[in-house]
This record gives sequence, structure tokens and C-alpha cells, in this order.
Amino acid sequence: MAKTESKNGKGGFVQRLTPRDEDFAQWYTDVVTLTDLCDYAPIRGCMVVKPYGTAIWERIKEEMDSRFKASGHENVMMPMLIPENLLLKEAEHVEGFAPEVAWVTQGGKETLQERLAIRPTSEALFSVMYAKWLQSWRDLPLLYNQWCSVLRWEKTTRPFLRTSEFWWQEGHTLHETPEEAQEETMRMLDIYRQVCEDAMAMPVYTGRKSESEKFAGAVATYSIEAMMQDGKSLQAGTSHNFGDNFTKAYDVSFLSREGKLAHPYGTSWGASTRLIGALIMAHGDERGLKLPPRVAPYQVVVVPVAQHKEGVIEGAKAVADELSRAGIRVKFDDRDAVSPGFKFNDWELKGVPVRLEIGPRDLQSRQAVSVRRDTYEKEIAPLDGIAETVKSLLDSVQSNMFNTAKGFMDSRTETVTDFEQLKEAVKRGFAKAMWCGGADCEEEIKQKSGAGTRNMPFDQTPFADVCVHCGRPARHATYFAKAY
Repeated sequence: MAKTESKNGKGGFVQRLTPRDEDFAQWYTDVVTLTDLCDYAPIRGCMVVKPYGTAIWERIKEEMDSRFKASGHENVMMPMLIPENLLLKEAEHVEGFAPEVAWVTQGGKETLQERLAIRPTSEALFSVMYAKWLQSWRDLPLLYNQWCSVLRWEKTTRPFLRTSEFWWQEGHTLHETPEEAQEETMRMLDIYRQVCEDAMAMPVYTGRKSESEKFAGAVATYSIEAMMQDGKSLQAGTSHNFGDNFTKAYDVSFLSREGKLAHPYGTSWGASTRLIGALIMAHGDERGLKLPPRVAPYQVVVVPVAQHKEGVIEGAKAVADELSRAGIRVKFDDRDAVSPGFKFNDWELKGVPVRLEIGPRDLQSRQAVSVRRDTYEKEIAPLDGIAETVKSLLDSVQSNMFNTAKGFMDSRTETVTDFEQLKEAVKRGFAKAMWCGGADCEEEIKQKSGAGTRNMPFDQTPFADVCVHCGRPARHATYFAKAY
């Protein structure tokens, strides 16, 4: 497999990466491996997320968690084991997850009388506990979320994109009325949109999933869909309106305002570590990761040049400390066993948004050389007011990365009115088409084009009278794409 070596401004070389346009899947694997985000665990389909990958997840998690709490949600922690009888109570839910459930059948030397499922998701446990906790309409809404890992016995796996065990958050809420549950479902979907677009600089399409694509047991499922650089879609988050399906199945009830027993209305919503995979594929290039400043573990790396010379280490470290005091996440790289060129390449590979190079002449001139990871532009940055200069630069990087990704997505999304156009469009990206809504037609489209329905946007202004595939009356404007 031919690989490229990209020169940086100093004439050094990054580690070898397969070109994206030659083999996108291998490029992705190269980036994950060379940036040391994770490693393969000695368990089928599982990964170990290493410090740098964990740091990225912590930044994404912080962006989500702060928004959850600001909207009134609280975090809880539920057990990872679910008794089989509890899991079986909601039939559609069980059927949807049955092929992926892993079971515990023995504890110590004792064979268990009842199998215990390792949670694939936690609707059953939340429902059982809510049945204990909920008494009156005055207790509502219940707005809980948990951060945890789940296990689903996947047949094929890829780091971050699909692994047997993965880390995520799952929100589970109860509401007095169906209208309140729908409002919650939409509120959380928009929080996911905010995290992806405002923090991850990754534009998304929001909308409702088709009946065949909705979560098992839900009344309706909504998603955000991001476009990767190979034109495929990645589902970046989902929000589900459960109606009263789960509360009836698990006998969750409350005393209503009218003094009668009633079932509350539930929602669930989740996003996972696959967002790290989305970051890689939405922004990365032949030099490796390209991280938006708001989710980058290090927003700036300060590299002393000719650090063996008197005063260089001290002067560069003083700049790093000043940036840190200003609330900027800084890495000061004073490794003495590698060259500055190696460091430049190393931090480009890891996607740090801004690099500051500081040598003896820079210190004499009270300046640093700034290098942007998104455009590779170099500028002279005076050390006086350096923190404000860097903050402004980080804002510019963040907005430019979003605008670049948005321009790419817009250019690869085509509105089509016949099936031949759809088949061609999904080779490059997304096709927006009018669809009849039939599950049989949906499956035929997938078989013939390799593309499935992603979601139906909230703007349902029709632009054709008949379905793009079968010719029946059109019911839904729909995004179609090949997907991860």
C-alpha cells in the first residue's frame, strides 16, 4: 500500500499515512493507530481507549454534560447487570436487542438460576427504579442521565465506530404529558446538534428516522447525521420519544392531578465514543488528526527551538504559563531527545490547533511564530498580549473548521427527483429525495443503491409529487446515504 509523507514548513516529515482518496478505511486506521488514541483489547471486539483518546472523550463529555445539567438533568449510576425477566418485559425492545445481548450465567462456582444480561442499554433498569420512585404528578418530570459503558455483541467492529463495548451517556426521563415528552425529545436532539456544530465544528442534518430505523420500543426516533469526508453518513446522536410504551410494560404509574392512576411518558437519548471517530473522519487529513479547539485536549503546543541555548527553555515556559493562566489548554514540549521538526510533525499528527515556535531570536524580538493546524498559515505573534492573540486565533480556527466542513457537506448533498440521480448522488454524499414511506420501497432502495434512509428533515416542503423509487405518492422529504 503506497503511503505519503507530507512535508511541514521546516522540511520534516510526518509519519506515514495512507492517502484518503486511495483507501479511506485504511487512512482512518492509520490515524487511530499513529495518534495512539486506542489499542485492541484481548477481548473480542473491544478496545482500550488510551490517554489521548480519553482526553478527547472527556472534552466532548464536558461539552454535553454541562448542557445536560444546565437544562435540569442530573446524573445517576445504574448497575450493569439486568435480570432476564426484567429485560423481557418490553417485547419489541427485547426483539431489537436479542442478537446483541451478552449473558452472565455463573457467579463464582455457582450456576445462576436466572441469566443476567450485561446492559446493552438501560431502559429496563430505569423503568424498574422509576416504578419505585415515582408517586405523584408533583414528582415529575424525572430528568436523569448516566455515563457508562454498554456491551453489544457486534459481528464486525472498528475502533470507535463500532465496538462490542463502548462508552456513552444515556438519558432517561419521565413526563406528565405526551407534549412534554416530545418537547424533551426535541430539546435533547438540539443539544446534540449544538455539541456537534458548536464544539466539534461538525455540521449535521437533524430529522426523524423512518419506522424501520427507529429504536426498538420507541414511538419515534430522531437523529443527527454528519457527513464524513468519504461522503458516508455517521449517526452522531439519537433522541427517542417512548410515549408510554415502557411505562406500561414496567407498570410505572403516578397519581395524576385528577387523583387517578396514570402512566407517564418517557424519553431516552444517547451519544457515544463514536463521536471520536466522527471527529477523525470529518476533519482529518494526510498529516493526521485535525482537532477543533473546543474539544482539543491541548489547544496550543509551545515548542522551544534551539532549547540548549541560554534562556530559551525559561522564556518559552513563561509564555506557556501565561497562556495557561489565561485558561488556554497548553502543552509545553521541552523533550530533549527529539528535534523541533519531530515535535512539529508529532503535534500536527495529533491535531493540536495552534503551535507556537519560540527560539532565541524570537525571545530577543519579543515574539513567537504561530502555526495553524487547519490552514498551516504562519504568523509572527508579539509576546505582549500573546494570550488574547492566541484566543482570537483559536476562535478563527474553530469557525474556519466548521465553515470548511459545512461547505463540503453542502457541496456533496444533492436534491434528486429520479432514482438514477439518487444512485449517482450517494456515491459522492447525500441525496435528498421525496419518498413514499413504505418499508418495502426503503429496502429496495438500499439493495439497489447501497444507501439507506438517514432521516426526514423537519422542513417537509415537497419538491416532487411521487416517490423517487417506486412512483407511489410521495409522503416524506428524506436524506439517503451510505452509512457507517
